[in-house]
Amino acid sequence: MKKTNFDPLVFLASLGAGGIAVAPFVYFQYAKSHGKGLITFTELMAGNSSGFEMSINAILMGVMVLFSVVHFALTTKYLAQLFPWLKSVSYKKLMSDPLKNSAILAPFVSIAMSMNIVIGVMRFFIPAISTNFQSLMLPALLFWLVIWALLMKTEISLLKTSFSKEFDINKISFGWLLHPFALSMVSVTGMGIAAMAKNPDIAHTAALTSTISLSMGLFLFAVKLISVFTSHFNQKGVPERQFLPSFLIVVPIITLFAITFFRLGHYFEHQFGYHFDSLYAWIILLGFAFQTWYLMFGISMLKDYFKKDFFKKEYYVTLWAFICPFVAYSVLTSFLYKVFVPAFAIELIILASLFVAVTMYGYVFQRYAKFSAEEFKMQVAAQKAK
Repeated sequence: MKKTNFDPLVFLASLGAGGIAVAPFVYFQYAKSHGKGLITFTELMAGNSSGFEMSINAILMGVMVLFSVVHFALTTKYLAQLFPWLKSVSYKKLMSDPLKNSAILAPFVSIAMSMNIVIGVMRFFIPAISTNFQSLMLPALLFWLVIWALLMKTEISLLKTSFSKEFDINKISFGWLLHPFALSMVSVTGMGIAAMAKNPDIAHTAALTSTISLSMGLFLFAVKLISVFTSHFNQKGVPERQFLPSFLIVVPIITLFAITFFRLGHYFEHQFGYHFDSLYAWIILLGFAFQTWYLMFGISMLKDYFKKDFFKKEYYVTLWAFICPFVAYSVLTSFLYKVFVPAFAIELIILASLFVAVTMYGYVFQRYAKFSAEEFKMQVAAQKAK
């Protein structure tokens, strides 16, 4: 992509790959028996698993490796395109448009997911990381604080633009929910550092700053969700098909908020000796319940879209928004398995949701690759014509 037509929403592709990579780790962490702390490859292989379970585990570990590679490859590619674009006129034009400027938040979500891959997937496979995990907490905190500061600065700037520029609020879409999505993703990563760090200074710093962004995310989630639904009720029919995939963005946001509060409880437990076992069950159960009916509602709203438009050959960047809801549902269901009832039916939901996410990612990626190839041919032809 040229720097003039770069769309930061492409980071949804790397985000989706990262989410799929992390989901099996979360399943291993909360649905498999292991020692204290985060599960490792060695602990998983040492468990008493049947031949069928070992086959499933091998497939899931393959998914972790493959999609981690895809995530970092796409992230590297998009960052190389992002930085030159930040100096372009199209960037300034995007930032001045309150209806579209939330797209700039997609890179933050993806980069925060990169940290989760390091903490989860890479630590799972690489003994050097798991052995020296605590020594990595300070570098992780410093890197995360840079992301946090840049995100807060960007959010304040976007809010100022929304308040100072006139726009038609009836034209907003569910893409506006990228604000709480980015804030919740960065908060959940920071709260993970707070929950896992044994050094009190590191844990307290991460917890305090995460709570600031968490509170902002919760506020914007409430305000923007009400605004988006109000806008939708004032319109006739459903939005254009390019905006429909973002309808399900509520699902991953709920997952991230629930896990952030879950980790906040662990921070208080490790640093102050508080215990919130029953509260964990309430947080995860309510989050899962909300997700379930909303996902059912969202799919019913998109039924005609899936019949008529989804399987067309055209590609638009918002198609990547279909990945995260199913990844998020799988992830929060893994937490449910741990804190509620470890039932086989719940385990099936975890794996089925992940399967849907992987299948959908493969389908969208195929369309993306074809679109990229065609765009490249057009650029080559245009260069030859000159």
